[in-house]
Amino acid sequence: MSKRGKKIDDEEYASEGDVPPKKTSRKDFGDDSDDEDDIVVCEISKNRRVSVRNWQGKVVVDIREFYVKDGKQMPGRKGISLTMDQWNVLRDHVEEIDKAVAENS
Repeated sequence: MSKRGKKIDDEEYASEGDVPPKKTSRKDFGDDSDDEDDIVVCEISKNRRVSVRNWQGKVVVDIREFYVKDGKQMPGRKGISLTMDQWNVLRDHVEEIDKAVAENS
């Protein structure tokens, strides 16, 4: 049985030694979605951006889709935030990724 759609109890986190994620409401992303800490590095396409921001005290590279709501660009759920360690691993493998892309093109 898939865990998709299944609510995860706090006990499952305790057994894995992890802390359950902090729950936030969607309105937390409202008017403050463009924090002054966000640095938009580039726009990949009309609705996709790469930015560097401070999230929960850590610097992350955020690759995310945006949507327009009430005339304002809002971050969507589709995207990934890479920690500096993850970003460095990805950056170190760029040549290998480029080679694989070229082989499959």
